[in-house]
Amino acid sequence: MSERTSPPTIVAGLRCRCPRCGEGRVFEGFLKVAPACDNCGLDLSFADPADGPAFFVMSGVAVIVTTFWGVWAVMAQPPIWAQLAVVFPALIIGCLGALRPVKAWMVAEQYVHRAEEARWESTGTHGRAPKGYKPSGR
Repeated sequence: MSERTSPPTIVAGLRCRCPRCGEGRVFEGFLKVAPACDNCGLDLSFADPADGPAFFVMSGVAVIVTTFWGVWAVMAQPPIWAQLAVVFPALIIGCLGALRPVKAWMVAEQYVHRAEEARWESTGTHGRAPKGYKPSGR
């Protein structure tokens, strides 16, 4: 049996594929994360990108569309109805088009970095050495 290599997270995200095998689907609906990879069986219950993808996509698309709209509005001076007819669909299509790949990318990043929910055992222990730790060289 050969050792599998995981695809780069950005590739898995852009293709909306499993972060481990690169083949199975990450989503079972438009944005609902599947319970497991349909190819390699990776349990995707660890994945909780929450509102991160939506925030990044809305911010990025808004900056890009607003920049192009501002340049177009100043240079061409179109009527307001034309601006509304172009800008709102561009914002909606841009956000909906980018949301799936960004969410899949964040799922892949969570898999690679073994992200998990915080546990109470680690709360308030930042900077403390583990039990039995002895510094070397002093």
